[in-house]
Amino acid sequence: MALDPQIAATLQSMAQAGLADGLSVFRTMDAPQARAFMEMMRVEAPLDPVASTEDTTIPGPGGGIPIRIYRPENAPAGPLPALVYYHGGGWVIGSIESSDGACRTLCMNSRAVVISVDYRLAPEHKYPAAAEDAYEAFAWVAGNAARLGIDATRIAVGGDSAGGNLAAVTALMARDRNGPRPSFQLLIYPVTHHSYGTPSIRENGNGYLLTEASMRWFWGHYLTRDLDGMDPYASPLLAPDLSNLPPALIQTAGYDPLRDEGEAYGRRLKEAGVAVECVRYDGLIHGYFGMQARVDAARKAHDDAGAALRAAFATA
Repeated sequence: MALDPQIAATLQSMAQAGLADGLSVFRTMDAPQARAFMEMMRVEAPLDPVASTEDTTIPGPGGGIPIRIYRPENAPAGPLPALVYYHGGGWVIGSIESSDGACRTLCMNSRAVVISVDYRLAPEHKYPAAAEDAYEAFAWVAGNAARLGIDATRIAVGGDSAGGNLAAVTALMARDRNGPRPSFQLLIYPVTHHSYGTPSIRENGNGYLLTEASMRWFWGHYLTRDLDGMDPYASPLLAPDLSNLPPALIQTAGYDPLRDEGEAYGRRLKEAGVAVECVRYDGLIHGYFGMQARVDAARKAHDDAGAALRAAFATA
């Protein structure tokens, strides 16, 4: 399928703004410079309405973890379902602010409370800091469900890119540590394998925002040594056992270098007996989940994610 015309226009605008080589530009920057660059490049867009937001800090293994709590408009009475959400950014960039638009849309579409987690970033905090923060944030939400007005039996995890990796890893940790279990996984073009050998990387590793060079830059900042990338809590695709995990929706994009590893994770979940739906949006690129205000197909992907969450919460 051809590249979505609105995505093509977005890529052209990015090239005019200094991203002709996509995120490969990071090769000339350190992490603070990359964060500042992406903040400068962030485009303000119309925001979907929510009833309220609340910023607070919760205990974490390395100190306080900032979170933002979104509550949906016209919520029904009684404890609400919830989604604990982890932003993308290769474990190096990204924040609560960068995922604000996506979290608002998810809150509106799912009719659930959304808790956005500002986990520790690399290289200041190497693997497994982000993964441990992700798990502890989920466990805190589950342990404080009554106080938050949340139904403890209906708490999903979700995220995009590196955040999708952290959502999948949180589900693995919850199972392995006999902790509270997520009821569902929303994995948006997740990172699942520290590897660069898939056809989708060869096909889409240049020209579509996320590049092979930037993937290597992100992994290089996240890991202390390459061998750490073999750990299932870094590369969940390498987990020897994927049974007894929550149902999942995995979204991938046709022009994304991460397409194949996300879909491979879906196949392995299915083989392990996990209920999983894997949906590829053929004309889209990595990062589309933050483009819902200007790309119709990305808005459709958000609608699909919201519908999947509502269905999962209805049957949990």
